[in-house]
Amino acid sequence: MGNRLSKIYTRTGDDGSTGLADGNRIAKSAQRVEAMGTADELNCHMGLLVEMLDSDDALFEPMRRIQHHLFDLGGEFAIPGSIVISEQHISWLEGLLDEWNESLPPLKNFILPGGSPAAAQCHMARAVCRRAERVVVALSHEDSINPLARQYLNRLSDLLFVASRVLARREGAEEILWEQKKASSDELPPHK
Repeated sequence: MGNRLSKIYTRTGDDGSTGLADGNRIAKSAQRVEAMGTADELNCHMGLLVEMLDSDDALFEPMRRIQHHLFDLGGEFAIPGSIVISEQHISWLEGLLDEWNESLPPLKNFILPGGSPAAAQCHMARAVCRRAERVVVALSHEDSINPLARQYLNRLSDLLFVASRVLARREGAEEILWEQKKASSDELPPHK
């Protein structure tokens, strides 16, 4: 491993800039930094999800592996022009999607985030993953990026949706179906 940080604060970012892994400095408000930060935020949500699973859970190891992918993805954003995410990463996600979705009944309605704490956390990770994808699309309009990074995030958000359904059902909880009548203002209960 390269140099380790022995001093956590450097004061170099006090001017509103941050260093990329290639040594260049850019504004902390730059879209590239937003992509790096959102990948990190998603990884944090994935970490919380993993900690809700038993280590012998069939979802544990794939979710932990995804954390490693997300760390690499953040590194890819930190080094303009680098490519870490490959077709194999996307194929692996698609294989998991097919496997996990096979046991689920078809959806006939939208579902609300919830069902169990782990399923709700999986939905939270999915929502952040969708945001990460939007940030990466915006970055691609400004700078050249690996298009597979965007595809990876798209498949990952699908996988997290399916995983949330698996978790809710496995934990004996029911998926919370969206009911249009409960969303209507005509159906609001009176105040007491």
